[in-house]
Amino acid sequence: MQRRQFFSGAVAGTLASAAVARSALAALPELHQPPVGGSTPWRPEGTRYTPVLTLNGWTLPWRLNQGVKEFHLVAEPVVREIAPGMQMRLWGYNGQSPGPTIEVVEGDRVRLFVSNRLPEPTTVHWHGQRLPNGMDGVAGLTQPAIEPGKTWVYEFVARRPGTFMYHPHADEMTQMAMGLMGLWITHPRQTSPLIAKVDRDFAFLMASYNVEPGSATPQVNTMLDFNLWTWNSRTFPGIDSLNVRLGDKVRIRVGNLTMTNHPIHLHGHEFTVTGTDGGPVPPTARWPEVTTDVGVGQMRQIEFVADEEGDWALHCHKSHHTMGPMGHNVPTMIGVDQSAVLEKIQNLVPGYMAMGERGMAEMGSMRMPLPENTLPMMGGRGPHGSLDMGGMFTLLKVRRGQKPGDHSDPGWYQPPAGTLAREWTGPVPEAPQAPAQPTSPAAPAASHDAAAMHSHQHPSSSPEATPAGALPDSTLPSVRKPGAGAHQH
Repeated sequence: MQRRQFFSGAVAGTLASAAVARSALAALPELHQPPVGGSTPWRPEGTRYTPVLTLNGWTLPWRLNQGVKEFHLVAEPVVREIAPGMQMRLWGYNGQSPGPTIEVVEGDRVRLFVSNRLPEPTTVHWHGQRLPNGMDGVAGLTQPAIEPGKTWVYEFVARRPGTFMYHPHADEMTQMAMGLMGLWITHPRQTSPLIAKVDRDFAFLMASYNVEPGSATPQVNTMLDFNLWTWNSRTFPGIDSLNVRLGDKVRIRVGNLTMTNHPIHLHGHEFTVTGTDGGPVPPTARWPEVTTDVGVGQMRQIEFVADEEGDWALHCHKSHHTMGPMGHNVPTMIGVDQSAVLEKIQNLVPGYMAMGERGMAEMGSMRMPLPENTLPMMGGRGPHGSLDMGGMFTLLKVRRGQKPGDHSDPGWYQPPAGTLAREWTGPVPEAPQAPAQPTSPAAPAASHDAAAMHSHQHPSSSPEATPAGALPDSTLPSVRKPGAGAHQH
């Protein structure tokens, strides 16, 4: 989708929403928008479960109508801040992408009104739910699509507890690439030996986007080459931290609607995978872990006791997924002396800085002009300097003094004396080195005919063209013009 098409579509969606008459909407539940002031769990009166806190998100309130919990979802164009300094034009529900978390109890009868304010037809598929086939939300298979300006209703019983998702099954490639998705949590009605009671219950949904520098609308035809890896459509340092009390039993629910898997890694603690979108994992099938892989279209529910104070990293262990936008076609410049060319470039581009000669960490500390509405590759500051992170990264903050139910940020952890890594200036033990590797035997000399043929095909690699001891040109980093080798979408 091109930007012009997006804007015209957004206008069409606005006009279409006007077609939903006020009289038709009068009987619907109140239309709720994201709350102002940060993420807090929603605890209705009489709640017996620990409500979920959705990172950088919120829970959709419901109304009770003759024993049925009624919700109102509105699919519409939204603007979402990804992190300070960047906003994206997405599609979401009720003013945000992902949409609000739906939170119910096992056995609840739910009625979900879905109003379409998008410029094209949509549906809602209730991913992982047991329900009547006609409520499954697959356009053309289980129902006609919901046309722009129309409101449809879904109704079923939340049969089993667990962590689920909702998303469209109509032009899925476009609509999900634009951020149309949300979380669904069903709490158990009765005490279950398979589902533990926890003190803190967190949830987030993973999504990926490809947004060109200086723009704000995702490239929906991208298959693999994404440059924004998000939790609840936020990247570090814009992702909420998970703030808990020392000794709390903690549950984290993770959903994956990206196009690849994500090994989610927690520092400082071991956890067990206690549930999937298929239901609770039997205790005999659980084992301690520090990393669990969440595949495409899957949910994983992990649990642990937060028994180590500190600020602990929680992140995807694919290193490119903990970075902000970056050029994927940039050659590696480690060890390349750029001083000779630097002066020439600066004559043409004043203020140009050569980078990558010693690695990429300097990207986190150097502040360079960026295109409008574009994030740096690394960002975030910690108590000891640049964190050199972005993307799918946040912190678990464990504090002795955190009050029960208090989700406020306690600030940076202050380690006790003698427990902080420090510079060493005394004598250093000898560092053993890897044993010497055997040298491979020299390759046999090429025949005169073969050498002549090789020289004819590749003149630049002939003995005359390459001085003794020099590397052939093909082994040196190449410098491409801007845009060279870019993927076409």
